[in-house]
Amino acid sequence: MIENNPLTSVIIPVYNCDRYLPEAIESVLNQTYQQFEIIVVDDGSTDKTAQIATIFSDKIRYVYQENSGPSTARNTGIKIAKGEIITFLDADDLWSQNKLQLQLAYLGENPSQEVVIGCTQFMQLTLGDERQKFAEIGEPRIFLNLGSAIFRKSVFEQVGLFDETLRYSEDVDWFNRARESAIAILMHQEVVLFYRQHEQNMTRNKVANELNVLKVLKRSLDRRRSKNDGVATQLSKLS
Repeated sequence: MIENNPLTSVIIPVYNCDRYLPEAIESVLNQTYQQFEIIVVDDGSTDKTAQIATIFSDKIRYVYQENSGPSTARNTGIKIAKGEIITFLDADDLWSQNKLQLQLAYLGENPSQEVVIGCTQFMQLTLGDERQKFAEIGEPRIFLNLGSAIFRKSVFEQVGLFDETLRYSEDVDWFNRARESAIAILMHQEVVLFYRQHEQNMTRNKVANELNVLKVLKRSLDRRRSKNDGVATQLSKLS
């Protein structure tokens, strides 16, 4: 079960994203549900991220670490989180205003579920009226993005933290391991995340991202094969 008004830890990993970070933080501060803490984990930024953190210093917990990648940044946030609920938001994305309230309600109504995932609306950076802006592209859809999900903190004890050897596709790897661990995941159709695509997105490095997806999928396949081989061996001993 989930207690009334649980503290929710919002972890924002950031690396040289000062242009978008303030809006990401504001999208959390403007939530209809207000029982949260914001943890900004600065993964060795060399831009004005630290200065922005100072502006929001009374509303966030700011942690600096040497550049180690997004997995390490997220793990750092999880380890210091005080909430029983964990959420993530990339520094260049935005939440819908009712994201936390909506997904906490789903968790409360479905105590057997460990993770809730909503829809993502993709946004493309365009040039209009002599200034850059984000425009919606395509229809909202279910997309295994950490920012569109909410997690019971206990699920990380079952599945483990993010693989710190991965710089890309660490979210795919984690969700694969969650499935292998039979973690109950509820999906809903409301939009909770606005995923903003721009020239600096890590995932725009298409080749590296696709190679890492293949890498984590192979890992998952190897784990399942190993498990099945182990079961087959045990069954053969019984025959």
